[in-house]
Amino acid sequence: MSFASVIGKVFGSKADRDYKAVKPILQKILAVYPEIDALSNDELRARSAALRHKLSEVEAPFENRIAQIKEELNKDIPVSEKEKLADESDKLVKDEDEAIEKSLNEMLPEAFAIMKSTARRFKENESVVVTATQFDKDLSVSHDFVTIDGDNAIYHNHWVAGGNEITWDMVHYDVQLIGGIALHQGKIAEMATGEGKTLVATLPVFLNALAGKGVHMVTVNDYLSKRDSEWMGPLYMFHGLSVDCIDKHQPNSDARRKAYNCDITFGTNNEFGFDYLRDNMAVVQEDLVQRKHHYAIVDEVDSVLIDDARTPLIISGPIQRNDADEAQFMEFKPFVEKLYQAQRTLVNQVLNEARKKIAEGDENEGGKLLLRAHKGLPKYAPLIKFLSEPGMKVLLQKAENYYMQDNEREMPVVTDPLYFVINEQLHSVDMTDKGHEVLASAVGNDDFFVLPDVGSQTAEIEHSDLPLQEKQQKKDALMSEFSLKSERVHTVIQLLKAYTMFEKDVDYVIMDGQVKIVDESTGRIMEGRRWSDGLHQAVEAKENVKVEGATQTFATITLQNYFRMYHKLAGMTGTAETEAGEFWSIYKLDVMVIPTNRPVIRDDQNDLIYKTKKAKYNAVIERIVKLTSEGRPVLVGTTDVETSELLSRMLRMRGIRHNVLNAKEHAREAEIVAQAGQSSTVTIATNMAGRGTDIKLSPEVKAAGGLAIIGTERHDSRRVDRQLRGRAGRQGDPGSSTFYLSLEDKLMRLFGSERIAGMVDRLGMADDEALENNMLSKAVENAQRKVEENNFGIRKRLLEYDDVMNYQREAIYARRRNAISGDKIEIDLRNMMLDAATLFVEKNRHLPFEDFEVALMAMYSIDTGFDAAFYEKAKREELEDRLTEHMMEVYKRRMDTLVEKLYPIVKEVYEKQGKLYQNIAIPVSDGIKQIGLSVNLEKAYNSDGREIAKTLSKNIILYQIDEHWKEHLREMDDLKQSVQNASYEQKDPVVVYKLESYNLFASMLETLNKDVLSFLFKAYVPLRETPDQPQRPQRAVQQSPDMSKMQAGRSDLATNAEQKARTPIKVDKTIGRNDPCPCGSGKKYKNCHGKGLV
Repeated sequence: MSFASVIGKVFGSKADRDYKAVKPILQKILAVYPEIDALSNDELRARSAALRHKLSEVEAPFENRIAQIKEELNKDIPVSEKEKLADESDKLVKDEDEAIEKSLNEMLPEAFAIMKSTARRFKENESVVVTATQFDKDLSVSHDFVTIDGDNAIYHNHWVAGGNEITWDMVHYDVQLIGGIALHQGKIAEMATGEGKTLVATLPVFLNALAGKGVHMVTVNDYLSKRDSEWMGPLYMFHGLSVDCIDKHQPNSDARRKAYNCDITFGTNNEFGFDYLRDNMAVVQEDLVQRKHHYAIVDEVDSVLIDDARTPLIISGPIQRNDADEAQFMEFKPFVEKLYQAQRTLVNQVLNEARKKIAEGDENEGGKLLLRAHKGLPKYAPLIKFLSEPGMKVLLQKAENYYMQDNEREMPVVTDPLYFVINEQLHSVDMTDKGHEVLASAVGNDDFFVLPDVGSQTAEIEHSDLPLQEKQQKKDALMSEFSLKSERVHTVIQLLKAYTMFEKDVDYVIMDGQVKIVDESTGRIMEGRRWSDGLHQAVEAKENVKVEGATQTFATITLQNYFRMYHKLAGMTGTAETEAGEFWSIYKLDVMVIPTNRPVIRDDQNDLIYKTKKAKYNAVIERIVKLTSEGRPVLVGTTDVETSELLSRMLRMRGIRHNVLNAKEHAREAEIVAQAGQSSTVTIATNMAGRGTDIKLSPEVKAAGGLAIIGTERHDSRRVDRQLRGRAGRQGDPGSSTFYLSLEDKLMRLFGSERIAGMVDRLGMADDEALENNMLSKAVENAQRKVEENNFGIRKRLLEYDDVMNYQREAIYARRRNAISGDKIEIDLRNMMLDAATLFVEKNRHLPFEDFEVALMAMYSIDTGFDAAFYEKAKREELEDRLTEHMMEVYKRRMDTLVEKLYPIVKEVYEKQGKLYQNIAIPVSDGIKQIGLSVNLEKAYNSDGREIAKTLSKNIILYQIDEHWKEHLREMDDLKQSVQNASYEQKDPVVVYKLESYNLFASMLETLNKDVLSFLFKAYVPLRETPDQPQRPQRAVQQSPDMSKMQAGRSDLATNAEQKARTPIKVDKTIGRNDPCPCGSGKKYKNCHGKGLV
């Protein structure tokens, strides 16, 4: 017995401890349920309304005080007072959240019982009759599951969801109540396939929606978001909660804003993230669609927060096309192709020589040559075939162990004859000196790809006797040369990766003249995705399709950092336990395994390991023939398009009918997976196909043994294999699962242990024989753990990069939000002045007073506000404080002058023509630039003109932030690419990135503050004041960013992202303009709910 088993017996498993912790809450729910279920329909709704009222009373003191603070912030009070009020407001928001959580925990048993009773009533009754409220009447206009009959509202138990008519037939099991508790507590609930995750979510969603702060239900694709909102929505609406789905509405629309203001909002992970970015490109409060990120439940949480988390969401726009950069890929492609072909020829020769040496008994030399071939082209088919022969895999591993010892001191003996070296595990390609020489001779320049030694050459320039200006010119030329050659090397390396590590119809497909990435887990095409760092352009060049132009990033965030903004986050999936460490490390999310409603009786058989892929596929076909003859349906899991098409051809040759679901057939996914449980049906699909769709079995299929799962290869991640297994055995159904492996599989090649290869050799297995043992299956799982650890390390390192960006993003976006709302704009301005004064004094304190004053005048066009005597005596901190106060005085004086000049015009226009104009356009200039202000006429009049100064400050801050932030993002993209060269100097790229990005951000903030303050200190209104040419007011049009030119996309390889689903079209309920309004008012539709619409 292992140590872990002993500990488990003494203290219990984690699942046991988790269940013990929630058991008292479960008992409270079960105790209160009979009382709740005995209530009439109206009494049940009254109980939920009472809970909402109780929560509103909890929130009222906080909300009232926050509203008071907002009003006070709009008054003309000292900035120090505003800072105190702003801090108080921020604290109140946190205190309110804590008070809400405390109340929700107390209400949980009753709220869960109410939702369970609601589900029971809808299941057992075709219609549920209640006294109609205004909410019911409004609902009846747009939804056909509610009808109004006099004073009553009739809720029907059947409606359309996801394009299909459904009849409600579910009531929560006790284990689902446990899952609901876990989700409310902000945990991940791991529930097996078929356990009803969507139904479980109704419990915490209903409870948390009662607070009115908004609950977000996050799904992986728009089909599921629309289906689930329509499927579960009526249960929430029955209790007066509003429900909508953002994927039904266009971005930046009033309809989408309304969806976010609902109590419960469904949507895809991508759209939630993109809306956050769009909000942070808005220029007026009315353009914002999202509200506070309060509570979210993420469906298929492993897919969203693990697979997709490594990929940033990006909103980008077109930039000036640089044909030179794109031409580089086509320019160097012939040279790289020639290099690749030379390497193939060389590896073929080395492999033949290795065969000869090994046959002669010279295993040392043979092993070295075998390792050289493996380092040159690890995916070379003849090499993979040779390694499957007895003893070859072990020989390769022995040679690799020998040459890797002593920090790879002897490895150059193996790699120097190659043109480039591939590390398949790290996804890297490195050029050798021989490769550089071949490329250099091809272009006729020996130094064409040789990076200059910047450090030593810079030192030589510094120590030379050259004039200062010439030194600077030489340094600039050196950096220019380094940048140019770095770009060349980068282009060549990406082209080599494209040729050696990315296969057509495995990693990508060519459709409509475009390279489209195939999801490694699901086999779906990932529309709009592009590999980053020029890799996508390299693949496009390789395949001779159009090399797409570059775009500029305007806003970006990773899903990791987006979801960490929520006050409370929860998730549910069938496969999270294997990634529990990562969930806790990054998101502080605990994984709770929920027991199944019925015991799982699926037969999970040991892996069958064959020597070659050919033998493995033949065995799979024979097994399929046997299972279908028994009347059992078979689901065959594959990892790529190529394998699925190969198996399909083999089945056609045997005359076996089947369905194929891969990247080329993804549109029929839900339909194919739903039919996969029919007798003798064969379905070939990727390992994670059909998430969110259950495979239901008929009694005949259950009697025959249930669904048979056949995996044709182990995935890198155990949870993907568990997802495939979980397709069988739902709700106590019979079934089986078997994985067929070969020593040629990618996982076995990269991480398979010597033990497996050695056992194959000792047994002298024939090609059609299989190894089967529990220990071997565990060895394969250990190989998967190695991959998972490696992938976790990659994701964590990517997060380190994005965390740097996230701190900067939060600071900038907070300043933007303050500018848009206008509440804290004076606080931000004062902070800008303090920073500007501090930096100015720090840089210029050594100057004489006259020079100090001249420098200040040149930068900000203001005087110092103090004399030479004070300057000489004052400490640095005193100078900073005095300069800050003087800047504030100048700003107020300048704004007062503007208001004094403009208010009479505003007063006259409002009093005489106020009904004609909502906004008025006012030109403002600093003598260099001129902007047109759009000022609300009524607000400007009622505030005695102060609104003009506020609008000017707001617009200048927003304009300058957006301009500087876009430029900063471009510099950060360049920095992230350039710091990778730090590894050549034995430096950690992340450390260099953190240091350099801090300097870039500090420089950006300094320039931003300077540009904002400089404009405000010099602002004036260029009005014509001649009496014979009176200034006429102009109607202002608020300019918002043109989102039609923006692209929302993701720029790196992510997994399990889904394209827009092709769902059946549901025709909305249509009402004639002269028909009676469905709300029961007795009026015509055009005079009631259709007023202004028809």
